[in-house]
Amino acid sequence: MRNYQLVLVLLFVSASQTLFGQQINTVNSYSIPFQLTNYNNLAVKAVLNRQDTVNLMFHTAANAVTLTEEALKTVKSLIFAGADSVKSWGGSGNTSRFSKSNLLQIGEQTWPNTPIWENLNSGPQTDGKFGIDLFEGKVLELDFDANRLTIHTNVPGKISQYEKLKLVFDNDMLFLEAHCKVGDQALKNRFLIHSGYSGAVLLDDQFVGEHKLVETLKVISEKELKDSFGNVIKTQKAILPALTIGNQTLTGVPVGFFKGALGRQKMSILGGDVLKRFNIIIDAKREYVYLKPSKQLKVPYSAS
Repeated sequence: MRNYQLVLVLLFVSASQTLFGQQINTVNSYSIPFQLTNYNNLAVKAVLNRQDTVNLMFHTAANAVTLTEEALKTVKSLIFAGADSVKSWGGSGNTSRFSKSNLLQIGEQTWPNTPIWENLNSGPQTDGKFGIDLFEGKVLELDFDANRLTIHTNVPGKISQYEKLKLVFDNDMLFLEAHCKVGDQALKNRFLIHSGYSGAVLLDDQFVGEHKLVETLKVISEKELKDSFGNVIKTQKAILPALTIGNQTLTGVPVGFFKGALGRQKMSILGGDVLKRFNIIIDAKREYVYLKPSKQLKVPYSAS
């Protein structure tokens, strides 16, 4: 009788894995809704220490959780342990306060003992940011059609609908190769995937200088950018005839490059105004990115 019951249990377990496979797969993934702001940033609701609700920007080029000075005026649950020097986009002489251990909740997922740093700036309409380091060893899916970030244990089956491209994962940052069409040339360059940058493309100084793009591309405007600590960098804006990423070519793409201070900008960037045009899957080992055009592929580029 006991052997008979054991067989029934084993049969039920086997059947459950087949019949309820979809439910099991759901356990291995979870989704986080985001708002695509007017500045092409991804804003996500988060709760700190079960007390403070904040709006954080999902930043693919960040590796820490941060809050702005302005947000910290109303956040009450953090205890700061001191300050340390940190580097930022615009310079290295920055000092930031940090809180050693906090409970961070985003959606149904929690991260205990999370350090949080203080910054001056974040994306507009957000109180701070978090990066891909929270999801180490997981597959990331950014769906701009559904405004949803989904974290998977394994690459989803729909991956066959996407184009597979090689990634370079360097110093916790994700780089992708693309080609800039200038005149009759297709100029290859490596771009940082940077959802914290609201613009379309920012070109590094060496690439601009080598190909004389200041003379080749018509500059249509100038503006100032500020990094997380308020460092000001002046940029010029031009229109790139075409940008090719994998098999997809975007035309009339706004590009920025720095004015003066040659050598300061050492990497080119794909910002939010380009990224939102694709649904994106990044594998767990950060070796490949999978792209499929989103519904925003052909929308006009942002004025900013």
